[in-house]
Amino acid sequence: MPQIRIRDAALFLGVSDDTVRRWIDQGALVSAKDDAGRGVVDSLSLAQLARQNAVLPVDPSEIGRSARNRFVGIVTDITMDTVMAQVELQCGPHRVVSLMSSEAVRELGLELGSTAIAVVKATTVLIETPKASS
Repeated sequence: MPQIRIRDAALFLGVSDDTVRRWIDQGALVSAKDDAGRGVVDSLSLAQLARQNAVLPVDPSEIGRSARNRFVGIVTDITMDTVMAQVELQCGPHRVVSLMSSEAVRELGLELGSTAIAVVKATTVLIETPKASS
């Protein structure tokens, strides 16, 4: 099973290195030392912890949706003309940009600092991994 350095695990989960070390001390994560003596965590253990602690936005409409990729964020920028608008959300460490009609921006009451949920439905999702070092 691949191992991930503590600082990278913290970065992936959006927490501090100290939080990851506390989780190790509490037994929530499996840890070891790599060949260089640095602290690492088991990637499967990290993935399971991330999934268990995921905070999913509550949908007050109670309408079922097929889109599973939902990101709660804060509106950080709106560029709008008479017909179209570009709305940027900061969703944790992720910047999400949406192009929509200016009418939709007005109807949704979007303004800088307002909270919104980006719902992403894609027919194609690309996943990349870094090349393994030889």
